[in-house]
Amino acid sequence: MCCTLTLVVLLYVAYYLYKHFFPPPDINPKDKYVLISGCDTGFGHALAIELDKQGFNVLAGVYVNDNIVTLKNKLSSNATVFRLDITKDEDINSVYALVEKKTTTLHALVNNAGIGISGYIDWNTSEFLRKTMDVNFFGHVAMTKKFLPLLISKRDSRVINICSVAGFLAPSCLSAYSASKYALESFSDCLRREMAPWGLRVSAIEPGFMRTPIIESASISFEDLWSSLPKDVQMRWGEDFVKENLSKRATSPLIKYAEDPMKVVRALQHAIINTKPNIRYRPGWQSSFIFF
Repeated sequence: MCCTLTLVVLLYVAYYLYKHFFPPPDINPKDKYVLISGCDTGFGHALAIELDKQGFNVLAGVYVNDNIVTLKNKLSSNATVFRLDITKDEDINSVYALVEKKTTTLHALVNNAGIGISGYIDWNTSEFLRKTMDVNFFGHVAMTKKFLPLLISKRDSRVINICSVAGFLAPSCLSAYSASKYALESFSDCLRREMAPWGLRVSAIEPGFMRTPIIESASISFEDLWSSLPKDVQMRWGEDFVKENLSKRATSPLIKYAEDPMKVVRALQHAIINTKPNIRYRPGWQSSFIFF
């Protein structure tokens, strides 16, 4: 038994050393189209800029109209920026018609749009839970289903889903967010297995806390949520609890040492560019070593 385990460990180490020193080659980005949702800020915004520099034809969706011009000014003429609310079928259909005029094949779909407001289960309304699931899960499912014909029209296209460490380890105060990410993880695995005959590659990106606008505004969102609660709920929990919670958040090492979001962008780039993308990426130390 001991010899078998030793052999398995040695083979595992040898495999990763081989991958490190002899990595698979990258694809040629020429004439490759990549569709990204949620490009207003954060990962999607930075990814659109990086892929544009590398020569991809970037199709970038933003939620806020004012951000269309802002992002356009940072991209080349090969890129296309448009309004996209992934929870609205009319927006998805409009974007599909736009993309279909440009290309019959889509190299990659990056399901990046998302919201991440924290709050205890007792605080969350049914409307809030549904909204979180609509944006973080059902919207991505709708995008994937709509664009599957363009993705499976050629082999080696990709769907890349922005999941989270909260999609496999559920922390307190993130029930809605974590549930949506668990759902997206499962969807990613099923999609990968079902689309294997068409050669569609599916990757899940599972970061921890990164220095993005969602994390930087987390305390404000938490306070706003508390202020909106019914009086009976506020009395049940008490203001002292909230003050203590906010104090813990301010000193939490996970938030205090939130990592560089470019680590996630680099993982996304690898999933898009490499000829053999990983099934899962866990960029940064938090998603690899932190257990809630």
